[in-house]
Parts: sequence; C-alpha cells; structure tokens
Amino acid sequence: MRLGFGPNTLPSSPLLSVSPPLIFSLQFSHPKTTSSGGKRKSSFLRVQNIDYKIEPVASNLMASEKEIPEMNRNLYPQIEPYSTGFLGVSDLHTIYWEQSGNPSGHPVVFIHGGPGGGTSPSNRRFFDPDFFRIILFDQRGAGKSTPHACLEQNTTWDLIDDIEKLREHLEIPEWQVFGGSWGSTLALAYSQSHPDKVTGMILRGIFLLRKKEIDWFYEGGAAAIFPDAWEPFRDLIPEDERGCFVDAYRKRLNSDDIKIQYEAARAWTKWEMMTAHLLPNVENIKRGDDDNFSLAFARIENHYFVNKGFFPSDSCLLDKIDKIRHINTTIVQGRYDVCCPMMSAWDLHKAWPEADFRVVPDAGHSANEPGITAELVAANEKLKNIIKNKGN
Repeated sequence: MRLGFGPNTLPSSPLLSVSPPLIFSLQFSHPKTTSSGGKRKSSFLRVQNIDYKIEPVASNLMASEKEIPEMNRNLYPQIEPYSTGFLGVSDLHTIYWEQSGNPSGHPVVFIHGGPGGGTSPSNRRFFDPDFFRIILFDQRGAGKSTPHACLEQNTTWDLIDDIEKLREHLEIPEWQVFGGSWGSTLALAYSQSHPDKVTGMILRGIFLLRKKEIDWFYEGGAAAIFPDAWEPFRDLIPEDERGCFVDAYRKRLNSDDIKIQYEAARAWTKWEMMTAHLLPNVENIKRGDDDNFSLAFARIENHYFVNKGFFPSDSCLLDKIDKIRHINTTIVQGRYDVCCPMMSAWDLHKAWPEADFRVVPDAGHSANEPGITAELVAANEKLKNIIKNKGN
C-alpha cells in the first residue's frame, strides 16, 4: 500500500476550505508484468481529503454528477413534521411514523440503526425539504413505537413487512431508501425483497450482520482499539461466562429483574456509544445513561445478533445483490469505523461495483461526523439531480 500526497487541482468553493489544500491518494498496488519482463504497479483506489468531494473507488460517476460539479454538502435547517401517526402492523405492535418536507415531493424513507435505535429530529436534515417528502419511522419496540423494547414478533422479516405496510398506508408507489449501520442491513434486505419499490439507495456504515462482524465488536476485536471502553462492558460479565458476551448479555437483558436489565442495557449501550465516533462525542455517550433508550437499544440489538439477523445464511445479503444491481446507490463508509469496520463495505463494493463507493478518510461510524454528513447530503443531492433531469 502506498500513501501519496499531491497538490490540489480542484476549483475552489465557498463551501469548502482547507489550507494548504491537499488531495490524499491512497493506492493499493499489485505487480503487473511489462512487455520487457519487468514489474510495474497499478493503483485502483483513490480517496480524497474530506474537505473536497471524495472520489469514487471505481470511475463510475453518474451523469448528473458530472454535469453538476458542485453540490450542497451541508445539512439542511431543522424542520418539523407536517403529519405524524401510529400504524398498527400486527396484533401486538404499533409503529410511529412522521412526514416532513414537501408533501408533493419525491418520497424518501429513513431507516434507523440499532436495531432499536429509533429516529431523531436531526435525521430530517440530510434531505432537501423543498424537494423530498421525508418519511421517518421507529421500528418495532424502538423510539415511540409500542410495546417498548418488545422482542416478540420482532424479526428482520417483520420489519420488511412493516416498511411495505407503511408505504401502502401513505399511498406511496415507490420511494428512495436511506439507511446507516443496521439501517444499511435493513435497507438492503428490504430492497432485495421489493426492488420494484425502490428508486435509489444511500447506505452508510455498512453492516451485513455476519458472524465475523459480531465477533469483532462484541467478542473482543474492537477492544484492541478501545480497551478503556471495553473493560466496563467486559467486567459486568463473570469470567466463567466470557466465552460469548452476546449470550451472557442476552441472559441479563431478559432477566426477570428490571434492575439487572437496566444495568446490562447501560453497559451494552455505552460500549457502542463510546466507539461510534473517531473522536469522543460526549453527548452521544450520555445516551447510555438514558434507561428508556438503552433498554430498547440493547435488548433489540442483542435479540437480532443472537438470532443472526434471522437471515438464512451468513452471506445472504451479498448473495442477492443481483436483485438490486440496477438501483442507483451510494455507499458511504468511514475509514476508521470501529463498530462496522470497512471490511464489510469493501465486500459489498466488490460484489456491487456499479454502486458509487465513498470512503471518508478521517471518520468513524457516526452519520454525524463532518465528512460522513457531507457525503450523505451530497449523495441525496446527486439522486435529486438524477430525478430532476429524468426525461430532459
């Protein structure tokens, strides 16, 4: 691997500033034999400094992006929903939903992470409210949905059905899908189940819910980077139960004693919140002290991870890429994402080279990190331009 630095050759923009401006080129090389029998190197990955638009891994910029050299990369102002409601999706579960932005705009559904994370008002800000009809909803047991932290009738396939029920309830023929972390998992699974209902996708912090990903984060891999955050998570579990932390936490998160549930939920949630940013984010870490949030977040996450996402195989999502290969998609990944390491985004990119792959070189996992936020907003702008230019 070779790390190169070159002078900036891009036009200046009032939205972007860096002094002195640089482009960081990260080049993976492999030898090729020349006609004279010698060796030469060829590169196939370049990533720019996040102060400028990150170049795709493959040279597959969409036509609309080539035509429009500068796009907004800043969050839109905070807005309030113009309608909210609750939709009964089973004899047990009711999910909260809301709509904001333009009621006649292009529909986009935001799929939150976790599982169990719920939505927040800031999620609306990734989308141009004059162009998009923005739909947020809380998945079963999360956020404002009821019953709170409930694991019964709560599987990936139930959530996919819920998304379809919500689309039909809102009388939306098709929509754009936006999801990060577990939201990327569910976005992929939903789109593979209903490819004819998806106009485009934006995926962030790729999580394919494979055993090696769970083991990395919950069985000691990420502890090599965050040993200080890991020890409280580890020390809640007696040494004789540390053969599988996911199973040990399952026992406590489903205890008959609510105090034990809360204690385990706080430890589980704080571990994730302390590792979600490249640089510590105090406000994010404080979410682990909220018992209401932590209980849903930890119980539902653990439930899905113990059950391997309810997928028939470890490679289920990668095996079905052909079903969605035609959908305009952008993948955004932080280089130093500890929660969902880049190996998963890279595997998805290799299986789906047609998708626009953006690597943010100085970011971790959170959508709220500056470089990732900028790429997510720009990806929405790109799809917006494609829709606007259709038929022109």
